[in-house]
Amino acid sequence: MNLEHPLELYLKKHFGFDLFKGLQKNIIENVLAGNDSFVLMPTGGGKSLTYQLPAMIMEGTAIIISPLIALMKNQVDSIRGYSQDDEVAFFLNSSLSKSQINEVKENILIGKAKMLYVAPESLTKQDNIEFLKNVKISFYAIDEAHCISEWGHDFRPEYRKIRTMVEEIGRAPIIALTATATPKVQHDIQKNLGILTARVFKASFFRSNLYYEVRPKVDVERQIIKFIVEHKGKSGIIYCLSRKKVEELAETLVVNGIKALPYHAGMDASTRAGNQDKFLMEEAEVIVATIAFGMGIDKPDVRFVIHYDIPKSLEGYYQETGRAGRDGGEGKCIAFYSHKDIQKLEKFMHNKQVAEQEIGRQLLMETVAYAETSLCRPRVLLNYFGEELKEDCANCDNCLNPKKQFEGQEFVVLVLEAVKEVKQQFKADHISHILAGKSNAISKSYNHAELQIYGKGKHKDIKFWNMVIRHSLIAKLLSKDIENYGILKITPEGEAFYNNPDSFLLTEDHDFELEQAPEIVQSGSTSGVADTQLFAMLKDLRKTMSKKKGLPPFVIFQDVSLEDMAIQYPITIEELQNITGVGQGKAKKFGKEFIELIKKYVEENEIERAQDLVVKSVVKKSGMKVYIIQSIDRKIALTDIAESKGLEMSDLITEIEAIVNSGTKLNLDYYINQIYDEDHQEEVFDYFREAKSDSIDDALLELGEEEYSEEDIRLLRIKFISEHGH
Repeated sequence: MNLEHPLELYLKKHFGFDLFKGLQKNIIENVLAGNDSFVLMPTGGGKSLTYQLPAMIMEGTAIIISPLIALMKNQVDSIRGYSQDDEVAFFLNSSLSKSQINEVKENILIGKAKMLYVAPESLTKQDNIEFLKNVKISFYAIDEAHCISEWGHDFRPEYRKIRTMVEEIGRAPIIALTATATPKVQHDIQKNLGILTARVFKASFFRSNLYYEVRPKVDVERQIIKFIVEHKGKSGIIYCLSRKKVEELAETLVVNGIKALPYHAGMDASTRAGNQDKFLMEEAEVIVATIAFGMGIDKPDVRFVIHYDIPKSLEGYYQETGRAGRDGGEGKCIAFYSHKDIQKLEKFMHNKQVAEQEIGRQLLMETVAYAETSLCRPRVLLNYFGEELKEDCANCDNCLNPKKQFEGQEFVVLVLEAVKEVKQQFKADHISHILAGKSNAISKSYNHAELQIYGKGKHKDIKFWNMVIRHSLIAKLLSKDIENYGILKITPEGEAFYNNPDSFLLTEDHDFELEQAPEIVQSGSTSGVADTQLFAMLKDLRKTMSKKKGLPPFVIFQDVSLEDMAIQYPITIEELQNITGVGQGKAKKFGKEFIELIKKYVEENEIERAQDLVVKSVVKKSGMKVYIIQSIDRKIALTDIAESKGLEMSDLITEIEAIVNSGTKLNLDYYINQIYDEDHQEEVFDYFREAKSDSIDDALLELGEEEYSEEDIRLLRIKFISEHGH
């Protein structure tokens, strides 16, 4: 296509930019020339412009196939924002009414529209196909093209039908775009679309502004809250694998003073869209989401992306982390990893077809390799996508905190020898089994236990040999066969190394089962070490107050509460309410003197409190507790409550004790007054008023087992604490 003006003038006219970024101009020129294109460009690289600008210039309407309804609206609104004419772009999907669909079609037929965004599901409808046959189509743009491939992280069967539909509507140039694709996925996409001869444009996957880190999955909520508090005012996305965890985590963040909103496919469309808009408009700092969120999300200043759960594939992980720092500014990418999560994900695959299980397992093992490696993380990621980073990034957890290296020449040679002995026909995990001398189903089928190499590395475990293989892949001594995903092949460099071994430094992988999370204090935790001096002072204060109020010390605060105070250093009534065994009523009734003492102690001793690390838990009353509280409010006999729940009376009393000790006041008068006369009640109360502890055994010894049972004392103690301690 011959242009009247240089491309830069069209860029300025339609989008207001002076210069193209990276490969944009080359891609646009290829589209304008009527050629097929395959574009592999990381998130934030400016993929959208490569089809939007040629659509504005060319005659006809570009059909843009996109997987997300929310994204389509976002893109159309954005295009209309640049143009003076709203008829420049439309979308066609299931969110539109019949009359709206007819209106869109009428506008398209007039010929004003330069872009029509279509969901692949809408494209399969015969009436839409018949309609598009009457439209002059400039080209087809297939966004998020990785959805075509079963090896991609977001496979969608409808995407595999695109080629058939395109041929039925009428062939025009195709541009396929994705932010993540391994060589295997790229080949799959091109083959499926029938564009094997397309010109391929690959931008570098390396983004130097992104910091990558993997942490042990221990006390994740606390670690996340600490991180967000340290980056206050900055926008972030937290990804979880389940909708339930999204809801729970968003709620936990909110009670800890963080403006967070949930986002998942199970929410109604208007709430979901509303939450996304609030995040874009900075009414919320953090969005907690499943992977349903963010495909093409246009927010340049996302400063962190956290993965609560390790993702199912590196493609998904890379695309999701790519939403950080799209403006070139700081972007922190933190993932939490536990091997137990991998085991759970493997179990979820059991109901799938064997081929799908195999693909899923291979993708998952790549994620495990990334999480456990001690190598530079961007190098591992880029290697996975077929790109080589010559030097370490110097900006990931492994580069900033390197593990000690050791000479590994002999181990690499053994790996290469093992790959040779099995004629380069097996995957990494099986090679590791062979070297470690661990039999598995494959070994038995192929008699690999009889190989000379079998067990030659049995002084090391499977995990160690997987690490050696990983280093060998990064060093290009080994490669993975694209068509037979995961099968190890020796490269020419590997052959040269095998024949003439040289020094080769290795570092052990991380062992996340042994590593600990950063130490963070949590409200309600007694696992920390109490300040013994403060604890003694608090006990003295409690003793003084108990004499003054005529109450035993344990009614004011139990020892476990004082211990927690000596860990957390609460200095406000609100903070005191987060202490173990201290509810709102107890904090207000007895807390003033305690927080004053703690505040003075903190100031005099210049103690740096970790209050920004204190995590408030969402109060979650179990179904049993809720039932008991509601039943007591309705004055149902305790014997009937126990029977209805299949509990022994002693077990029901234990549940009631836990409710009362956590700060909830219960009125059991309706039951107790029927069983115990005033004299017996007063006698027990008199005992507890003078008692040094709330021990039942001590009470029985003093009051007499002939007169009272353990159940009697426990019930009357509940009434005493509920009346005087709340």
